[in-house]
Amino acid sequence: MNAPLPRPEAPPTGGAGMVPLLGPMLAEAVGALSANRLRSALTMLGMVIGVAAVILMLAIGNGVQNQVSRSISALGSNLLIVNSGAARTGGGFSQGAGSRPTLTLDDAEAIARLPDVVAAAPTSGFTAQVVAGPTNWLTQVTTTTPAWFTVQNWYPEEGRAFSAMEERQAARVAVIGQTVARELYGASDPLGERIRVRGVSFTIVGVLPERGQGIGGVDRDDVVVLPLTASLRLVQGGGAFRRFVRSITVAATTPDAMADVEQAIADLLRRRHGLSPREEDDFSITNLTAVGETFQETTGAISLLLGAIGGISLVVGGIGIMNIMLVSVTERTREIGIRMALGAPRAAIRLQFLLEALMLSITGCALGVLVGTGLAVVASEFLPFPTVISPASVVAAFAISAAIGIFFGWYPATRAAKLSPIEALRS
Repeated sequence: MNAPLPRPEAPPTGGAGMVPLLGPMLAEAVGALSANRLRSALTMLGMVIGVAAVILMLAIGNGVQNQVSRSISALGSNLLIVNSGAARTGGGFSQGAGSRPTLTLDDAEAIARLPDVVAAAPTSGFTAQVVAGPTNWLTQVTTTTPAWFTVQNWYPEEGRAFSAMEERQAARVAVIGQTVARELYGASDPLGERIRVRGVSFTIVGVLPERGQGIGGVDRDDVVVLPLTASLRLVQGGGAFRRFVRSITVAATTPDAMADVEQAIADLLRRRHGLSPREEDDFSITNLTAVGETFQETTGAISLLLGAIGGISLVVGGIGIMNIMLVSVTERTREIGIRMALGAPRAAIRLQFLLEALMLSITGCALGVLVGTGLAVVASEFLPFPTVISPASVVAAFAISAAIGIFFGWYPATRAAKLSPIEALRS
């Protein structure tokens, strides 16, 4: 009698036993996906679109945040803006802050003496057509004191700022921004040249460095800065309103001192303006640090929203992977039965289909990163700000794609592993 043949020993089913099989399984996964190239490509397309959308949306969101941060930084640090009161019409309609003159030069000097105040710059302004020889340009004229350069942290890169003595003596000097210099003088040096503002001639003593756009797209370099006293006497007219200003910009020593300085300014102005406890303030105070934080929170929320919109595409791509893997399990039912009959453990069957799902997801993610990065670079050419591709968003896209591949591939893989070998062979 012939001796019975020895039964083949089944491979170990533990996690360590799967490690030697990973290489052959990966090769087989590549072969299985390559056998249906069009189907695999269409399945990966969902992941490509999803990852590209996440990368692009987050790059745009980061670009918006950076633009807002630059705009806020350009305004200066630790700043408070004190505006004059709002005038009201006979019908009770407010004409907005600064429409009623309530702040004076003396108020600014008193604020500058408060504790934790670096400087206080009284400011007025108007729009005017400035003329230099045969050339003219419509620009924003800011009339202020030398403290303005301190609170704005914006000093001329060519020439100098006007001095406190020049401001007190109403000297006819001016500091201009880069846009005004370019439009009036082109490539020529504007220092020492004369410009006329409402018919009054001023000598240019300084040119400010470029600051770019501010909040709302305002060109901060399109400005002419004049001594306040000279402007009030010569350009804006004298009379009883000569010492009134539209606003006072105040620089605090530190961000932590902002709240105390704001309260101290409010108490000081109420005393100086003789307001009773029942009367409303005839001024308003804006904390630019708080405004900046609000903008940052808003843009951060927008970035998260944009990323979430792109994430929806990733989920849709994951559902596509599940669909295709379920189809693959159905098509390869007999193959699964043969594997089990030859001793393949259920864990190996599950791992095989999980690897295929993971490969679809990761490959789609890699292509999506390339597409999304390219679109973000192209978008920078058309948007008013550069997009910013964060390495963290790329890493997150890969991590999420891997998680989606495992999550949406688990059910088809488990379904394949639970097939009965006998039923599978009958398929």
